[in-house]
Amino acid sequence: MPPTRKSRPPAPPSASRAVALSALDAVLRKGRHLAEALDRQAAFAAMTGRDRAFARLLLLTTLRRLGQIDSAIDGLLEKPLPARRAPVRDILRLGAAQLLFLGTPAHAAVDGAVALTAKSRHAALKGLVNALLRRLATQGAALLGKQDAARLNCSDWLWQSWSDCYGEQCCRAIAGAHLAEPPTDLSVKQAAPAWAARLGAELMAGGTLRLQRAGAVEALDGYEEGAWWVQDIAAALPAVLLGTVAGQHIIEIGAAPGGKTAQLASAGAHVRALDRSPARLARLRHNLDRLGLTAEIIEADGETWRPKDLADAVLLDAPCSATGTIRRHPDIMWRRQAKDVTALAARQARLLEAALEMVKPGGLLVYAVCSLEPAEGPWRIEKFLASGAAAERVAIAASEVGGRAEALTPAGDLRTLPCHLAESGGMDGFYAARLRRTF
Repeated sequence: MPPTRKSRPPAPPSASRAVALSALDAVLRKGRHLAEALDRQAAFAAMTGRDRAFARLLLLTTLRRLGQIDSAIDGLLEKPLPARRAPVRDILRLGAAQLLFLGTPAHAAVDGAVALTAKSRHAALKGLVNALLRRLATQGAALLGKQDAARLNCSDWLWQSWSDCYGEQCCRAIAGAHLAEPPTDLSVKQAAPAWAARLGAELMAGGTLRLQRAGAVEALDGYEEGAWWVQDIAAALPAVLLGTVAGQHIIEIGAAPGGKTAQLASAGAHVRALDRSPARLARLRHNLDRLGLTAEIIEADGETWRPKDLADAVLLDAPCSATGTIRRHPDIMWRRQAKDVTALAARQARLLEAALEMVKPGGLLVYAVCSLEPAEGPWRIEKFLASGAAAERVAIAASEVGGRAEALTPAGDLRTLPCHLAESGGMDGFYAARLRRTF
């Protein structure tokens, strides 16, 4: 006699959910980048494209909405889960993400979570997982309606930092911009209008192409022939600040994975692309090969490496907290801490000093970070200029950045925010300052 629905054993957990569970633990408790957490798993590499896409979407959604998910779970728990039950909380988080935000049928989300619990060391809590998620399936919409999504999905220290720096209204807009799946932006080597028509993309000011639902970029027209590369519209601005670079010798520090290198090389510059990470440089080589572009690739630390001859200009893409890219990498919200900014700011200061030594007197130095934190942006430049460095600020005009006056600071530096271009999907948060070496 077949088992009744009440007595049937749980279905085996799907590979996608199991991989997502392991990766979520690696991000939240081991501090790994989301991409690294996935790439370390053989099961992820063995999946079909559809299953890989679901695992990635499930993780991105869970991390993007983690504050709301935890609030909903805690509101239904009779007592808090102890720390030793962290895997169960993660299972609940993944189930909640499917029920509340992905539109997964309730039976599939609940059964999948119960199956994961049954395969874990916490099988005794199958009943709790089943009951809580079933309640969430019926009560979830009402719970979401009472939540302050922007505040819940932002860590306390970043909310305070952004409120202090930009004001609470702007802070709320930034946090809100992180909740939507971002569009895909492309930089093209040439004929941007023609490629916009060919891809059905929006042609943005400055020539960036924007696709709202790109899917797998490798499958897009022009990928194999190297006609374009993926690059957020904000990330494309720092290289533009060097002006006409054709025939110039440019040093780029922190060059990988190569978006700005491609910009400069495509514009006719002779680029020395410097990075200290062999793995990231391998990505840069692959990207340049696909695009049919060349650069001199140097594996070295910008703090200690020096060129035999000084460059016409230097682009310092400094290592940073990357809080300006949370809309694309929501794991940053939960991995980064305030102490990280302090440590990174010290390295940025050393790299600025080194970069200035690499450029000819009268040449330009552009300092750029994909961070929203003032300690990594304007404060860093003000301290550098106040230190007596042989440099002066060269103010940026709105016409140089697609007419976006809102993206300029009173001092004439670039400052983009995730809530800029909100009507078409936002943009990453970048800070850039343009300096000239004086002697």
